[in-house]
Amino acid sequence: MITLSAPCKINLFLHVIGRRADGYHDLQTVFQILDFADRVHIERCDEIEVADMPGVKGEDNLVYRAAALIRAHAQQTRLLKDQMLGARITIDKQIPMGAGLGGGSSNAATVMHGLNILWGLGLTTDELSALGLTLGADVPVFIEGYSAWGEGVGEKLKPIELTKKWFLLVKPDCAISTAEIFSHPELTRNTSPITIARFLEGGARNDCEVIVRKLYPEVDEVLSWLSHRGLARMTGTGSCVFIELGSRKQAQDLQLQLPGTWQSFVAEGLNSSPLLNELTKAAG
Repeated sequence: MITLSAPCKINLFLHVIGRRADGYHDLQTVFQILDFADRVHIERCDEIEVADMPGVKGEDNLVYRAAALIRAHAQQTRLLKDQMLGARITIDKQIPMGAGLGGGSSNAATVMHGLNILWGLGLTTDELSALGLTLGADVPVFIEGYSAWGEGVGEKLKPIELTKKWFLLVKPDCAISTAEIFSHPELTRNTSPITIARFLEGGARNDCEVIVRKLYPEVDEVLSWLSHRGLARMTGTGSCVFIELGSRKQAQDLQLQLPGTWQSFVAEGLNSSPLLNELTKAAG
């Protein structure tokens, strides 16, 4: 058995540049990897088995689809050298679901990395990223394992060095459909592209936030509360909201002031995923 981290992310900003002919949107964003993570346990068996998580049955799970995808690819390219074509996968969930934190995508990415080692496939990171993109636009950033400037649908990635920050994250009591937000007729879809330098100067926002605040009063309430304490933003299409702070203590002190019914956690921003070191150890 191998056990690996599946960290979450936040989008420090999200600009919608335009709508593509295929119905997807061209974006600009920065993915910030956090040290808050699920733990993924993978062991060999004869079939692909994924322990059910609340609200998600095994074969509907992105993790199951990731495992089935990499197995099919390995069979088609004759990378598998024996008949042990399965894996039993169990996930210790810590990352809230439906929060815009990429938990499902991160789980899928970690499973693909883990099976690549467990089955001895020898796939490169680029090969895994190309496969992962077919599962979802957020999967490649977790496979690459670096905080990154993202363009296209989020798959064109450039590693970015971010200053050390701590974040207080608050999860309102709602889950948001990404498809619902991106299909909304009032969504801004013509934001002008910016440079990394402009982002670092503070010239960025989340284009989805206006729509989400209208549709989900729970998100609006959290954003309003946090905005009185600093610059609060929503990650991705939500629902999670975050505020940057200068230290763990500042984040924890503010967390103590939150209304008792709000789900929250404190996390440190990372430039590289803890998964990368774990993969090196597991492969060695």
